[in-house]
Amino acid sequence: MAFATRHFVRAASSDAATAAAKKLLIKHVTVIGGGLMGAGIAQVAATSGHTVVLVDQSDEILKKSTKGIEESLKRVTKKKFADKPEAGAEFISKTLKNITTSTDAASVVHSTDLVIEAIVENLEVKNKLFKTLDKFAPEHTIFASNTSSLPVTKMANATTRQDRFGGLHFFNPVPMMKLVEVIKTPMTSQKTFESLVDFSKAVGKSPVSCKDTPGFIVNRLLVPYMMEAVRLFERGDASKEDIDVAMKLGAGYPMGPFELLDYVGLDTSKYIIDGWHSLEPNNPLFAPSPLLNKLVEEKKLGKKTGEGFYKYK
Repeated sequence: MAFATRHFVRAASSDAATAAAKKLLIKHVTVIGGGLMGAGIAQVAATSGHTVVLVDQSDEILKKSTKGIEESLKRVTKKKFADKPEAGAEFISKTLKNITTSTDAASVVHSTDLVIEAIVENLEVKNKLFKTLDKFAPEHTIFASNTSSLPVTKMANATTRQDRFGGLHFFNPVPMMKLVEVIKTPMTSQKTFESLVDFSKAVGKSPVSCKDTPGFIVNRLLVPYMMEAVRLFERGDASKEDIDVAMKLGAGYPMGPFELLDYVGLDTSKYIIDGWHSLEPNNPLFAPSPLLNKLVEEKKLGKKTGEGFYKYK
């Protein structure tokens, strides 16, 4: 019996080791979308030694993305290599050498281990992209979306690799924010999930896991909180200034809800809440706001337009 037990333990350990060995070691990453999020993801992946291809629709966008990454790296080196300027310059050069750019996603995914999508928050556009790339990427390649609000399962269903599909929700600004939400759909394999967790750790982030539920963890709690602040203001219960001060001093938040709404973009917040409201129209947490709708209609979208709930010079 003792021999049988030892044999079983050895066999179980061997099986565990085999399973671990099957996890995909991600070395080559393709990031689709050269905006703030995509460029940030490309930066942290390249900084951690991954080979990265950053893809967008035009060379002009990609030049702007690359310049933004270089400026971001310079800010990092001022802190990380304050007394070693030569080491800082080498760090920037080495990181930038890990990044190439392309305007043709289909032509660059043939040798990639991981595709991370960070394009417009539109399910139809994302599905079209994933359906196309599914035809060109190798069988082992994992697909991931950086979506903050759309169902990852619906994107996975646009491909033939549902088991090799998950969510990797980074936070803005990516080089600074430590969190990554790793989203596991009902079809995501354990191997894929663990590979995404390992990748998140490899790029210096702290991964948390969540099922494919609206908003995942952070936005599911954060967006209704911001919307309730707007309703509080709409009812005339308190001024937006006092609400912001109360949450900063009373709850220890770095920004008040109206400051955060302006920072995120009122159009982005409206898009998220409208999408959730269509999914669950009877959920009071997802009820639209007349004031938010009015501001978006007037193109007062927050800091990026110079005015939202507050005015900015």
